[in-house]
Amino acid sequence: MSAWLNRVHCEDALHGFARIPDGTIDLIIADPPYGLGKDYGNDSDKLEAAAYLRWTEQWIDAALPKLKPNGSLYIFLTWRYSPEIFVMLKQRMTMINEIVWDRRVPSMGGSTRRFSSVHDTIGFFAKARDYHFDLDAVRIPYDAETKKARSRSIFVGAKWLELGYNPKDVWSVSRLHREHRERADHPTQKPLEIIERMVKASCPPDGVVLDPFMGSGTTAVAARRCGRNFVGFELNPEYCELIETRLMALDKPEEAA
Repeated sequence: MSAWLNRVHCEDALHGFARIPDGTIDLIIADPPYGLGKDYGNDSDKLEAAAYLRWTEQWIDAALPKLKPNGSLYIFLTWRYSPEIFVMLKQRMTMINEIVWDRRVPSMGGSTRRFSSVHDTIGFFAKARDYHFDLDAVRIPYDAETKKARSRSIFVGAKWLELGYNPKDVWSVSRLHREHRERADHPTQKPLEIIERMVKASCPPDGVVLDPFMGSGTTAVAARRCGRNFVGFELNPEYCELIETRLMALDKPEEAA
């Protein structure tokens, strides 16, 4: 097994990409700093707009050669920068979807000078038309009432009815509040439900998922739980320790991911 595989390297991805041979990654899941001044234990999220976009282009151009010809990319973004970054990526890949993550933020407080922002934007891009996508792995089952309503003979045995429907491009999944059983000590941790959907749909079994900004390690946990390999990078040593703790917990029966 390659020395770089199934490891989170505690270093800057821009340096660490050199560890990974080109054309070896099935899926990139990127949750970079949003350029909003969050505290990740360093200054990684404190760039001005122009510098932030230059940095984004730099890491994208370093990461994309690592993808296999039929590989794909999901990138989490804020609405503030998604238009510019989507244009940047569309010059390099084919855009498959813009996904809206509805974080289910309670209707309380917020600005009085604009509408409250309660979503993240996710871009789904592919290198080629034959990109890997396993819809059956992520179908959402219909409830018994819906199945009963589709009991006419023309529906009997229909695959879509038995396996479920295609997830839409608005994903309503609660953010991880402080009391959530998944929650680790990280300010922008993403739910496993979202990351596992990406992994199951866009990375084949035994494939490799790359996360350039591992954060709390949810991509590594999701890959392990879904039978995929992973590789990632994280600047903050404390988060690197957190990731190792979460991965070790997967081997314990009482683990709650």
